[in-house]
Amino acid sequence: ARALKEEGNKIITLLDVKANYLLYWEEKLRAVSDQFLVSARDSYYSCKDYIPKTLQNIIKKGSKIHKVISIGCTYLMYTCSEATKPHGIETSVSLNPIMVDGTGMCGACRVTVDGRTKFACVDGPDFNGHLVDWEELFSRRKSYFDDEIQSLCHWEKNNFPR
Repeated sequence: ARALKEEGNKIITLLDVKANYLLYWEEKLRAVSDQFLVSARDSYYSCKDYIPKTLQNIIKKGSKIHKVISIGCTYLMYTCSEATKPHGIETSVSLNPIMVDGTGMCGACRVTVDGRTKFACVDGPDFNGHLVDWEELFSRRKSYFDDEIQSLCHWEKNNFPR
């Protein structure tokens, strides 16, 4: 954000956190932002809507936005991309699929972008959000969901005695 600000850009920072205690770098981001909004799900912070809805409202009010950089959970990046697509606003997403070796050899981080196979660990993780095959990405992320729940339950059982 600082480099973009130094180039003369107006910076609107929208942060979404699950809880206030997870908010970090607030002062640094606020210092380079012309507008700074936070959505914290555990309390009312500075905006009460989920960030993609806040983004839609900013666009509807006529703010001239040239680029959106969306980093967060897959659903947040997808909904931000969907919010900007009808307006032709360039949207960069930082994908976080399952990664195993970090070299692209295993293929676990495979994503389809603009109809071509990419590997987030070597070709990304940043891609044009309007070109990502979100349906495929959601499907691939779900493949480990049951194992993740089982692992979490096992961890909680061993780390939170009752």
